[in-house]
Amino acid sequence: MAFAQMRAKTYYVNARTGNDDNPGTIARPLRSLEKISSLQLKAGECVLFKGGQVFEGTLYLHNINGSVKNPIIITSYGRGKSILNARDSAGIILEKCTGITLRNLGLTGSGRKAGNTRNGLTVKHSNHIAADDLNISGFQKSGLLIYSSQYINAKNVFAHDNGSAGITVEAPYQTRESTHITISNCRAENNPGDPTNLTNHSGNGIVAGDCRNVLIDHCTATNNGWDMPRIGNGPVGIWAYEADSVMIQYCLSYQNKTSKGGADGGGFDFDGGVTNSIIQYCMSYGNQGSGYCIFQYWGADPWYNNIIRFNISENDGTVSDSQAGIYVWNVAESSKDFHDCDVYGNIIYNDKVSAFCWSKTSDSHGMRFYNNIFVGRDSLMRGRDKVGEAQYHDNDWWSINKGFYIDGFTNINSWAKQSGKEQRNGKMVGLNINPQFKKPGAARVTSAMQLKYFTNYQLPANSPLRSKPVYNGKYGVKNIKFD
Repeated sequence: MAFAQMRAKTYYVNARTGNDDNPGTIARPLRSLEKISSLQLKAGECVLFKGGQVFEGTLYLHNINGSVKNPIIITSYGRGKSILNARDSAGIILEKCTGITLRNLGLTGSGRKAGNTRNGLTVKHSNHIAADDLNISGFQKSGLLIYSSQYINAKNVFAHDNGSAGITVEAPYQTRESTHITISNCRAENNPGDPTNLTNHSGNGIVAGDCRNVLIDHCTATNNGWDMPRIGNGPVGIWAYEADSVMIQYCLSYQNKTSKGGADGGGFDFDGGVTNSIIQYCMSYGNQGSGYCIFQYWGADPWYNNIIRFNISENDGTVSDSQAGIYVWNVAESSKDFHDCDVYGNIIYNDKVSAFCWSKTSDSHGMRFYNNIFVGRDSLMRGRDKVGEAQYHDNDWWSINKGFYIDGFTNINSWAKQSGKEQRNGKMVGLNINPQFKKPGAARVTSAMQLKYFTNYQLPANSPLRSKPVYNGKYGVKNIKFD
């Protein structure tokens, strides 16, 4: 005998006409988040909040399990987003849950300095969770926190006006328990800092820590970090730490900041304990800290085998201590746990300060820089590789005011001969040619989605660089494609 498959239940929620004693039909809807939190939702069931309405409180789901193929869906119906107003608490908490999709919702708190003390959306010890088209603001901690969770997909999340960060991935320190995370088409804007955090960084755009297999794709971070309430290590637009196999690509990070006197405030960063990770096809401009940071802090796990390729930095690092577009820093002061990074095919342009900076604490080995175009205002490089074994080859170096200037040398051949850099088998391979970019120093893009139309750093058709490996080689800048 064939049995008709039971139809999964749909619960309608209406803040104006609903009643929690109702069955939850569209004609007789439920009313509150508290009631939805009490339901034992099952695979395939839907919760539909009336669009345009405000629902007070917190949606808390614990041990609620949908499935990968048949998730529980929580969304809005009718016109507009439903708004979950958490006031001083959390917006949504998913704890020990599986197979849930959140879509087309607004989460708002009372503000990072106006009473709120929580995260907007927390996904904790959960798996196969999707968050799509969410607007999250007004929370003191992170707009979205992914903690010790697996197979999480966040897309089209707009996390703004929160404290600690727009989006955070975390787990217990140095465990890398958060795995298989995708963050795509998201925007982290104006997350200034957590006023209660006086011991560590806050005000990040998107930060991924204690994780493995993370993709951050076509995301934008801007105007974060300007109110971190301390002087010390600071925030970054998009970055990772204590992480393995992170891919950051096709992202835009611009005009991010740090506290007055604070460090960092950069565009992108591979920080302490990052391994086997890549930043590619990204654009950074106007950040107070460096556009691309290669960092190792004291006590971190080993940092190694990372790649930074086919990116652009414009006028970054003008406020923080780097004073350069790209920055290498190792406060651990040991090269043993800070090694092997390939930096190639990038354009680092800076008409304000330098292109490149080595910190006084920069002990490292296996740092390789090739097929890049480095443009700085005066000196192209601040500081020097402390160990002295960093490799440079097939790069183009151009000082806007001096033609060439590194470490007192105004001639690239003299510098190369004295330093041993930019040479291969005794032959000079470095270049000192004005790239004559189409429209340098004038970036106006405001979304990662606009990068595919960005052409300011095209070379003239008759540029001599077009025949050189720095441009047309396998590792050259012609491979910068913001598709």
